[in-house]
Amino acid sequence: MAKFEFRGKSFEEIQKLNLEEFSNMLKSRQRRSLKRGMSDRQKKLLGKIRKNPKKFHRTRDREMLILPEMVGIRIGVYNGKEYITFDIKPEMLGHRLGEFSQTRKQVKHSSPGFGATRSSKFVPLK
Repeated sequence: MAKFEFRGKSFEEIQKLNLEEFSNMLKSRQRRSLKRGMSDRQKKLLGKIRKNPKKFHRTRDREMLILPEMVGIRIGVYNGKEYITFDIKPEMLGHRLGEFSQTRKQVKHSSPGFGATRSSKFVPLK
């Protein structure tokens, strides 16, 4: 199996970087959001993760960027109805938490339901 690399650096090297050095490796949108600073909600979540990295954390902050210190934790992100749980992997670095907690699910149509008109209930016999 190939070893994980992010922008030419191994995961161990990335973990040793501070937040400013890591932000220089990101794309412009992510770099700009880190440069502007984190919101109070994001700081609170990061503080909880630093305090107890083994614990399961739940959040509604879908805009939070995935940082190297968050890799390996189990997190639940709110999608508007429920918390979607997933483990953070090194491949997720630089993405936002909301990308892994979809707000819409795929529509699966079946037979016509209660209250359907006569014409929509018509299914030709073979």
